[in-house]
Amino acid sequence: MSLDNLSKQLPPLLVLAGGLGTRLQSMVNEVPKPLAPVCGKPFMTYLIENWIAQGVRSFIFLLHHKAAIFEQYIASAAMTELLSHCSVTCVREPKLLGTGGAVANAIRLLKLNGDVLITNADTWLDRGFDQFPQDDRNYIGGVNIQDASRFGTLALIGERVTAFREKQGGQVSGWINAGIYRLKTETFLGKGDGQFSIEHDVLPQLAARGELSCVKLDGDFIDIGVPQDYLRFCNWIALERLCKL
Repeated sequence: MSLDNLSKQLPPLLVLAGGLGTRLQSMVNEVPKPLAPVCGKPFMTYLIENWIAQGVRSFIFLLHHKAAIFEQYIASAAMTELLSHCSVTCVREPKLLGTGGAVANAIRLLKLNGDVLITNADTWLDRGFDQFPQDDRNYIGGVNIQDASRFGTLALIGERVTAFREKQGGQVSGWINAGIYRLKTETFLGKGDGQFSIEHDVLPQLAARGELSCVKLDGDFIDIGVPQDYLRFCNWIALERLCKL
């Protein structure tokens, strides 16, 4: 299947890019975390290139912290080859609404319906959106990592998510929430216009009702939310470039 045919079937991608990024501010403070510099380019540029390679053509960026800087970046990118063939919208939150509130706000403002793709703007994942089935279920992407102590783990029966286990002390391996989703817009209706979380207020409820499935993903997973993993991504990109010389 060509990317053009695939893109017609993919819902819009809502990119959660409005957080404060407090854990990374010791290294990246002048720009929003998703624009952290990596080998001369913003981290977000690598993400967009990867998402487009998966077939995404419609982007909705959900902004709050240093939103004007991010909007300037998007306006510049939209005039280049990077986003020239894509639909791009920016939605500013009037206040921090949390991941769930930000998505609900965009759904209301833009009158979205059906399915939407959702992702965090601080996470690199090789693949994912092109692997979600196109049916009537809600999906979360999961990755298996050796040290899940920072994230907590998914309790699974087959591909069905039954619960979310809290973070545990000490190193523990398991399947974790990779921070990408394909969810029904109706999931966010009726929750009001205040602050709430996808991770704590939406996904556990879906799991409890047996309405959440996990797509197990392979490939590299790097969350740049903490300095050591931001540096790991920078080193990884630098090494990739050296290998191409």
